[in-house]
Amino acid sequence: MDAQTLIARRIALELHDGMLVNLGIGIPTLVAGYVPPGLAVFFQSENGLIGTGAIPEQAMAQPRLTDAGGRPVTAIPGACTFDSAMSFGLIRGGHVDITVLGALQVDAGGRLANWMIPGKMVPGMGGAMDLVTGARRVVIAMQHTARGKPKIVERCTLPLTSSRPVDLVVTELAVIAQQGGRLKLLETAPGVTVEQVLAATEAKLDVAADVRTMPIA
Repeated sequence: MDAQTLIARRIALELHDGMLVNLGIGIPTLVAGYVPPGLAVFFQSENGLIGTGAIPEQAMAQPRLTDAGGRPVTAIPGACTFDSAMSFGLIRGGHVDITVLGALQVDAGGRLANWMIPGKMVPGMGGAMDLVTGARRVVIAMQHTARGKPKIVERCTLPLTSSRPVDLVVTELAVIAQQGGRLKLLETAPGVTVEQVLAATEAKLDVAADVRTMPIA
């Protein structure tokens, strides 16, 4: 199983019946394809859609039906569309149960940097600032390292998205929770040891007494 699929399938287990869930671009979009059978989850796209489904099969994309990043999505029966003001009203009003976002860095206190690399052209913050601030729970979906360098760092060197810490980080190596301003290792991926996770992480991690193997949807 490739890293992105592993991450998406594990995050799908964080979803519960009736939740309103926002998925960021990149790995987070894959989560919609692994919702456990029988679970009624409502995915929200910040450009104004509730009821997004899995990524459409090749040649089945509708050019006017996209996520906030402009990528094609599907819509489930009963989906609704609305303007951007309503969409951000839901986010800023605290009505989104979980947002799943990608990350460039997460620091030892759980703070997120995910919107720009200085000196590189970027389209802008997008909805990340609002989502991290307004969603009831923030889950990060990212690969553990980039070009051999840790992405879970002692202190973010990139601009922060928000001062609010995230709640959970899921990588292809581990599941790490933010608890009381510290990061705690809860799970390791199949075949991965605690020592391997610690070696790939710059930030100091507390290690749960009962670290378990990551379950997968």
